Amino acid sequence: MTNLQPGLIKKQFTSGLTGYHYLVLMVACLGWAFDTMDQWLFVFVKQHALRELLGPLMSDAEVTRHVGYVQSCMLIGWATGGLIFGMIGDRLGRTRTMAITILMYAGFTGLSGLAQNWQQFAILRFLMGLGVGGEFAAGAALVAETFPEHARAVALGIVQAASAFGNIAAAGINFAMASILPPDQAWRWIFAIGIIPGLLVFVIIMFIKEPDKWKEANARAKQLKAEGIKQTGSLLALFTERGVRKNTLVGVGLATIGVIGFWGISTWTPELLRSILDPTLPALTKERYVSLAGMAQNLGGFFGALCFAVVANRYGRRAAFALALIGSSIIIPVTFHYTTAFTLALAFFFAMGFILLFFLSGFAIYFPELFPTRLRATGTGFCYNVARYLAAFFPAFFGILAGRFGIGNAAMILSAFFILGLFIVYVAPETKGKPLPE
Repeated sequence: MTNLQPGLIKKQFTSGLTGYHYLVLMVACLGWAFDTMDQWLFVFVKQHALRELLGPLMSDAEVTRHVGYVQSCMLIGWATGGLIFGMIGDRLGRTRTMAITILMYAGFTGLSGLAQNWQQFAILRFLMGLGVGGEFAAGAALVAETFPEHARAVALGIVQAASAFGNIAAAGINFAMASILPPDQAWRWIFAIGIIPGLLVFVIIMFIKEPDKWKEANARAKQLKAEGIKQTGSLLALFTERGVRKNTLVGVGLATIGVIGFWGISTWTPELLRSILDPTLPALTKERYVSLAGMAQNLGGFFGALCFAVVANRYGRRAAFALALIGSSIIIPVTFHYTTAFTLALAFFFAMGFILLFFLSGFAIYFPELFPTRLRATGTGFCYNVARYLAAFFPAFFGILAGRFGIGNAAMILSAFFILGLFIVYVAPETKGKPLPE
């Protein structure tokens, strides 16, 4: 059987799709958008929250350092959730796993607003991270296994692009709440709004079924188990099979670079903008500027996420990742060094959001293509979330570097990892035009 199927990539995205395909796509988009909304609610208010929880006598450098600690805790939770729920998704099913993880990230986001000290806050962000990590693996596998090959990359690109709408929604919530309450008081209510995505679970339970590919793989796994062979959802299988092992290492490497770029660097843009704004500006005006700049950053991310699928389908996955890494290594340091006014922030944040989501959206397309059905959610969750263990220290490291050398130099130092990513792309397999491995 040939690996290349040219006929697949000549079909229109909508060819052969039914109403159910679009329903699955909508649910997956909402699940991921609400997921990222709850993440970015934290991004916008983390400085205000930690300043209140640490007390008024704590220095700015200490607040920044603790922001990094809490963000690292969330990434560790994200990694743990990806591992645990990746395996659960291969055993329990994609839809039920999505429902569980959405309830987790929504519930613990709301509870974060009740924290009374920074330690409680860190624990709640860890628990929220468990749900975030699990939702991505289950949602990506659900879409990959529901859509036909010719539409798979675009569908997964749309899901990733939906994250930008969640981020923009978070900016809108921050903007609106700053108009009602002082920014240093609004953060608890902002987290309370993060409970709302839990309502999506009712739609999932009522209307979304398990993909046929998962049912077939699960039936084969049960048969193998009856014969004494355990394969489905096995972490060991990711490293005992030669081809799978290489793909696992490539996926982990790319994801680690992406996590460092996004959570280790780009989520510090609210602090960057607050540091360069006129200190005499009213707090409400500052927070509105931060929200608008966040919208610009995530609007850029929306277009970047959509563009990856286009470039990857035409030139290949490896070429698209190489372009993303080169662009990130240039745009991110420029953003952090040359953002000196609000108008510049709008332009630079848009460009940085574009190139980073261009990069990150490739994971939703590429990772499910690296693994056979019996290991797809496990492998996807492993790559995208073990990377968070490897990168979990970097938000705290960025906070330490920013406190000592300034936020611009901290971004410059961590941006060096994008160059390392080019070596990973060099050895990565090309999956363009190939069917999902069975």
